[in-house]
Amino acid sequence: MTVSADPNTSAHALLKVFAANGIDRVFVVPGESYLGVLDALHDFPQIDVVTCRHESGAAFMAGADARLTGRPGVVMVSRGPGATNASIGVHAAQQDGVPMILLIGQVPKQDVRKEAFQEIDYQKMFGSMAKWVAEVGTAEELATAAFKAIRVATSGTPGPVVLVVPEDVQQASVAQPDWVAVPDSPAQPAPATLDRIQGLLAQAHRPLIIAGGAFNRPGGREALRRLAERHTIPVAVSFRQHDIFPNTHALYAGDLDLATPAAQVAAFNSSDLILALGTRLGDITTQGYTFPCHPKPSQALVHCLADPHIVNQHFAADVGLVADPAATAHALANLPATGQGLARDDWAASLRAIQQRTAAWPEPVGDDGVPFVSVVRALAAQAPNDVALCLDAGTFAAPVYRHFPFVYPQRLMASQSGAMGYGTPAAIATQLRHPDRKVVCLVGDGGFLMTGNEMAAAAERGLPVLFIVSNNNCYGSIRLHQARTYPGRYVGTSLSSPDFTMMARAFGVQAEYVTQAAQLDAAIARGLAADRPYLLEVKTSLAAILPAGVSHAAGVDLLPRGE
Repeated sequence: MTVSADPNTSAHALLKVFAANGIDRVFVVPGESYLGVLDALHDFPQIDVVTCRHESGAAFMAGADARLTGRPGVVMVSRGPGATNASIGVHAAQQDGVPMILLIGQVPKQDVRKEAFQEIDYQKMFGSMAKWVAEVGTAEELATAAFKAIRVATSGTPGPVVLVVPEDVQQASVAQPDWVAVPDSPAQPAPATLDRIQGLLAQAHRPLIIAGGAFNRPGGREALRRLAERHTIPVAVSFRQHDIFPNTHALYAGDLDLATPAAQVAAFNSSDLILALGTRLGDITTQGYTFPCHPKPSQALVHCLADPHIVNQHFAADVGLVADPAATAHALANLPATGQGLARDDWAASLRAIQQRTAAWPEPVGDDGVPFVSVVRALAAQAPNDVALCLDAGTFAAPVYRHFPFVYPQRLMASQSGAMGYGTPAAIATQLRHPDRKVVCLVGDGGFLMTGNEMAAAAERGLPVLFIVSNNNCYGSIRLHQARTYPGRYVGTSLSSPDFTMMARAFGVQAEYVTQAAQLDAAIARGLAADRPYLLEVKTSLAAILPAGVSHAAGVDLLPRGE
């Protein structure tokens, strides 16, 4: 049946709310269960529709876009298989604390809860991942639900919202609202609370800031730096938040991640005051809830986050602030300086020395390919000062986290969920949002075959993303765990990879194959200079990432090279 082009449908009302609240891009895998919304998008040319090849890629793109804008990233998928495919992106958005709206077309209203074709109860499916799951019952409710979805996704700790829309409530004529959500006013710390923190700072000889992703907002990085410099406090960044504080700064103490050296953690733990600002103090940042000591830290703890669910949840703080971390940092930076002379300076210098030893470039090892640390070092030497590095999950990324010296506006785009397949979609979304800066995607051979097909969008739109694929014919991260726990007993981790250069060329992407470290500088220079998508496949060393003296036989590259 052909439906007339009515500009006042419930789907139009939904999109009008989206557009009024700054949503200018949606990522879609089309499906018949939300044809009404797709049709209405025809009347919103100001909303860029990015057609994706898999729902996981679309959801990862939405999450990456949200991290860059602070607005909800919107992904639209069909019911059943489409929704289940997109669920990995919902989980990533929850772990990353970024706002997302997943719109799912649903079976007709009369078929709901009858186990109809491709029907799922999305409250049960997403209830533990999403901040809110709403199944719209009538056409009149759709715009209201969209408006609430925006507010919920961006409030407190940002996160994903799931909006479920039956296919027969998308085309009815309804009123067209003009609603704009006003962001919450940043909660300010009370004067008495500032006095309390000032007193703790005045007594502290070894204070430490643990800074989290809440500083990834306009003015946040500046507030953090002012605070650190005002009171001479070293800054350690939380899990995968390297770009919120300049890594070259004398007060940069390093990061808290999956492989923070024990000596560095011990040094952090010798602090006498921790200011945990803008971080959830999750399990990785706290090294499995061991730093600070759980549940009552041995040192004074100030924990600030604009989310009452998080503050004092796991760690009993001496001062718990449900407040805006950037506003709190600004307020603390305006207080009289509390430096303790040489004692405070020596403390900062000692942490900085440990960080610099940890971050020093190692001598590459491995004779079975190019050690990926050599790739990262060559990239760091040539990277523009506004480069965005989009990382997939895997051991290849470890040299970036440990050695790449991020200084904003350089960006690290890496999911805290550890999801494979994030890198390529994140690079597409980042390049779309920032067409004038260089975007580099670093991805392993396993992760690239999960969502590498999304480079079709880079080819279609001429996006100059540089893709660097580490090919060691292995799920390297899992092989590393096998080598440590069950040495020599490798099951399920060897890979037979295709010729990635030929694959890229089939998409219309220029590509080259690197087999020697001596080729890296020139190849990376060509990739960075390209004005269209460019792919480097690097034959990388597996031995370099495994324990010394352990057998590391990998799968064989069964397909002939196209060179």
